[in-house]
Amino acid sequence: MKLPIAHYQSPIESKASCRIASIENWKLKIANQRAFTLVELILVLALLVIATSLAAPALSNFVRGRALDSEARRLAALMHAGQSRAVSEGAAMMLWVDEKAGNYGLEAETSGQNGDAKAENLTLDSTLVIAVQNVGAATPVTFKNLPAIKFSADGTVDENSPQLLKLTDSAGFSRWLGLNSGRTGYEIRDTEK
Repeated sequence: MKLPIAHYQSPIESKASCRIASIENWKLKIANQRAFTLVELILVLALLVIATSLAAPALSNFVRGRALDSEARRLAALMHAGQSRAVSEGAAMMLWVDEKAGNYGLEAETSGQNGDAKAENLTLDSTLVIAVQNVGAATPVTFKNLPAIKFSADGTVDENSPQLLKLTDSAGFSRWLGLNSGRTGYEIRDTEK
């Protein structure tokens, strides 16, 4: 009887055959895996469209609210700058508001021949409207025929300055900048009172 002769593999041949076997196993695993079908892809996209349509109104309110809050903070920062300039320069500063044009700015009450070199002129966001509300002021403060807030040289707000500034967006949401109780400045409020 003849015995079969065993096939001898060198260590290098042995490693190569193992690698080939593992590559073949990997190919089999990939071949057995399924990919997304077109129907599954369309269903996922439909769910994304539905989720986006539900989130869009909330997102638009968020963006609109950011413009209103941003403008209120910018106006409050200009008020603080006016107070600081009044104290540091020892002269009254005027924060004027042009409701019709949608502008506001800061300028020294009295300036030299060349005007106020540090004067600032800012424009409102196009979706916002500003309104000045003088409550109980006998003679409201004006600057260049526009309603204004006067910051005295000591940094306080003149008693005839407007008590409220109202910023309103196109949807009717508002922020108020109201005079604080000590008449030392204005603060941002969500309500009129």
